[in-house]
Amino acid sequence: MSRWLNALPFALVLALILVALAIFATSCGSSGGSTQVRFVNAIQDTSQYGTALDIDFSGTKEFSKVEFFGYVPSSGYTSVPSGGAAIQGLEAGTTTPVFIADVSLISGKQYTMVATGFATSGEAVIISAPDNNTAPANSKVAFRAINASPSGPTGDGGAVDIYIVPIGSSGSLTPPATIANLAYRSTSAYIPLTYNSNRVDGANYTMFVTATGTTTPILLTQSLSAGTPSQGAIRTLVLTDQQNINQLNPLAIVLNDLN
Repeated sequence: MSRWLNALPFALVLALILVALAIFATSCGSSGGSTQVRFVNAIQDTSQYGTALDIDFSGTKEFSKVEFFGYVPSSGYTSVPSGGAAIQGLEAGTTTPVFIADVSLISGKQYTMVATGFATSGEAVIISAPDNNTAPANSKVAFRAINASPSGPTGDGGAVDIYIVPIGSSGSLTPPATIANLAYRSTSAYIPLTYNSNRVDGANYTMFVTATGTTTPILLTQSLSAGTPSQGAIRTLVLTDQQNINQLNPLAIVLNDLN
């Protein structure tokens, strides 16, 4: 083999070596595996284009026709290549970009990715929230929230407090909040709560959202359903603006992460 290489011109030997290295690097790169992602469209003014969004990861369309306040897939995740990725939100069925963002995705992990901000002013951004779907202990449920409302409770993007209480609880809200001081573009920790077996119309919790440091609900009062006595549940709550209105949406997107 070495005698055959010696007989070849040096430039050709070098080219063969470079090709072999490229093949090796490619095979190593492919072992990086994939990442699981779900995508939420919280950009309140995408309807200005009269269309939903197609979402490309590094030039490959992974999600199609995602409407405002919508998410895909409807359950579970979609596998995408891990590593660095350029994400484009395109007017559905076209190559016209609404936003472009760079993210880094770790192989084997799960992410909730939320597009928010304003498309018409070029201020759309991506929130990339790592997920943890490990089941809570029996008789426990876990909630977390993603603040994707650029306008917030007072129309200026202020932070919020979130109270999640057993449904039917009477009286005023009492600090501390379940999730406190959640700023725009922030994701809370997972907060475990004791399972509430009392249900009203299928729901066993009520969520109230207030401006940070206050106990007066602003706009958002929502019934939530989570868990059973024998199965821990996880819910992700995504706060958004109202469609084409710079104000907190009366309802949050509820993602049923587990059970």
